[in-house]
Amino acid sequence: MTKPNVSPKSSEPDRRAALESATRTLLSFGIGLERDEARREARLLLEHCLALSPGDLRSGEHAPMTAADLVRYESLIERRRTREPVSQILGQWEFWGLPFLVTRDTLTPRPDSETLVQAALSLIGDRDAPIQILDLGTGTGCLLLALLHELPSARGLGIDKSAAALTVAQRNASALGLADRARFAPGDWTAGLTESFDLILCNPPYIPSGEIAGLMPEVSQHEPGLALDGGPDGLDAYRALAPQLAGRLVAGGHACLEAGAGQASAIATILAVVGLMAVGHRRDLGGRERCVVVNKMT
Repeated sequence: MTKPNVSPKSSEPDRRAALESATRTLLSFGIGLERDEARREARLLLEHCLALSPGDLRSGEHAPMTAADLVRYESLIERRRTREPVSQILGQWEFWGLPFLVTRDTLTPRPDSETLVQAALSLIGDRDAPIQILDLGTGTGCLLLALLHELPSARGLGIDKSAAALTVAQRNASALGLADRARFAPGDWTAGLTESFDLILCNPPYIPSGEIAGLMPEVSQHEPGLALDGGPDGLDAYRALAPQLAGRLVAGGHACLEAGAGQASAIATILAVVGLMAVGHRRDLGGRERCVVVNKMT
């Protein structure tokens, strides 16, 4: 990190000087950040380093940084240079306005996936109904837990192949006060399940295998391949899921499946082969068809 300016009244830089220095350093790394993005990352890392809230940092921006503070801050900035995601450096990330623990064993919750939560909520007439939700490939548990946060009488089950991811999801449920309505179990999609659910959510791996190496290093080098690799065309998970969905949905139930760019039509075709109809798509903030909605009519 470039050496920050110091106040003539102090031998140590203040927080604002350290923040500006870190912003310049992040920009120099050549990782595609605009200045506003770099400053936001630098601010998040400084707040984390000093255990400050945004308000604390704004009101105390001229407080001095100790030598120990600077060493810790520089180590966080250096981790970012290696393209470690900010979410993993911080150990948590926000989704649906809620904080979620994040590790290398889980995908970082992304705003695009909030499209599934929005779609699911639009399908539920009575938000106080005691519905049952299944979240396949739950990861951090963000989809299931965001919905349970909005649906006070709902209960849910999150399934994942990764035992480490399930530990993260369980910790998130406890931290959010939802552990009494969320349970988590290891599994391969719906294999072994006999229960039926009103709503099924799934954000499966959908990146074509050959494209993973070309993704941003934050993703390709730091996020779990199990949650990314969708096979040669990115659609392997949907082929495995399609014949299982009908057996786990109640009559009139819905499934909301996340889709990669340009995949919605192909997913609808895969579903149609097994007698399921895609009844709608939902677009994310970028205008991409991000969620495929399935309804079990009978």
